[in-house]
Amino acid sequence: MTETAVRPASFDTVTDAAAALRRGETTATDLTERALSTGDDLGVYLTRTDERARARAAEIDRQLAAGAAPPPLAGIPIGVKDILAHAHAPTTAQSLVLDPAWATATGDCAVVRRLEQAGAVITGKTSTMEFAIGVPDPDKPFPVPRCAWDRERWAGGSSSGSGAGVAAGLFLGAIGTDTAGSIRIPAAFNGVTGLKPTFGRVPKSGVVPLGYTLDHVGPLARSAADCALLLSVLAGHDPADPYSAEVPVADYPAALTGDLRGITVGVDDLDRFADAGIDPEQPRLFAAALDALRAAGATVVPVELPLYSELVAVDLLVMLAEAHAYHRADLRERWTDYGRGTRIVLASGAAVTGPDYVQAQRVRRLAQHRMTALLSDVDLVVTPTGHLGAPLLSELDPLRPLSALASLHTPYWNPLGNPTLAVPIGLSSAGTPLSMSIGGRYFDEATVLRAGDAYQRRTIHHLAKGMS
Repeated sequence: MTETAVRPASFDTVTDAAAALRRGETTATDLTERALSTGDDLGVYLTRTDERARARAAEIDRQLAAGAAPPPLAGIPIGVKDILAHAHAPTTAQSLVLDPAWATATGDCAVVRRLEQAGAVITGKTSTMEFAIGVPDPDKPFPVPRCAWDRERWAGGSSSGSGAGVAAGLFLGAIGTDTAGSIRIPAAFNGVTGLKPTFGRVPKSGVVPLGYTLDHVGPLARSAADCALLLSVLAGHDPADPYSAEVPVADYPAALTGDLRGITVGVDDLDRFADAGIDPEQPRLFAAALDALRAAGATVVPVELPLYSELVAVDLLVMLAEAHAYHRADLRERWTDYGRGTRIVLASGAAVTGPDYVQAQRVRRLAQHRMTALLSDVDLVVTPTGHLGAPLLSELDPLRPLSALASLHTPYWNPLGNPTLAVPIGLSSAGTPLSMSIGGRYFDEATVLRAGDAYQRRTIHHLAKGMS
């Protein structure tokens, strides 16, 4: 049985806030002040840009009062992960290693430029794991990001502050990056919605790399509808990014019909790969989520993801090799400036040989063909995002940083490059969010978002809030 969605009176979503601003029920200044007045005890921000945000909001209000047509994100407060360059805030990658001159020379990355051209109010740079990998290192002078539902638990990595900040109301939307799940894991752990678009859909120019052929940039927000609106601004070719795809951009908000009739959803519960265990509530919540998709008109059939274990291994191997290539010189010269978990992961890339890397890419291509074949039989693939909620910070081991991925299923999708959406499905036995993953065909974010939105029209999990 599905729940009847109840929309909040306040403007908690990008979609509701943008519509309210157009109706004259709020202003850019009001939206910005509401976000800036929300306290941050979760380690969300590395840098805040409050005064510039207020000035931007006031200027947007002046333009609207003078009769200007509101751009799509007019007045919407947005947090930006601190591996994306922004001319008005330092870019550190939450590390002592990154040369500040890199960001100064870069200025605004393509994504930041597009956000501000669309009227967004950027409120600051959000916390990440160092260079977008690993787990928190309390020995370094950076915040430890905490789950918005339980401050003793991790916000998830690596777009940590982006996920926790949306959940806590510090901004209405955020930008993250995803190489092994770094958008979808914080979305899952904090009970919000996160989209990894198709590889190449959103440009990576001006973004600190982790894995050149695996990195994706995408939005986190309360709802799939929010992600659709944000993607409509972010998507599109940029010649400065050699991986950027020259593929037409759809009208994503227009695709959200609330109706899944004619859509076939293939489901794999992935229970057999839940190496760290399954939360007692997860099977029931996942089954209820599937019922909601059926209620929206979808046909649900069982499938088996092709080459699951192989692709997870490919993601980690390729990521380590490509990351080591970027960091090799600094690892030699500035070993102790890196956090413990980060340097262990990055240095392990030295063990990946040329033949290893080539073979991984061969397996990757085979898996891509097999997933394309599967998606010729079904329109979407649904799995758990993970089988467990956010772990306790005390359980994270900086000496075994990749162990945090146990019972998470996000790395599978990065070597494939398919668009994948994480949506909340309810609370674990520990009272923390659990999540469902919706994957689709290359550059068919419209159908993926349509399914997420149809699900969220019939449930209220994405509107739930944790501890205040």
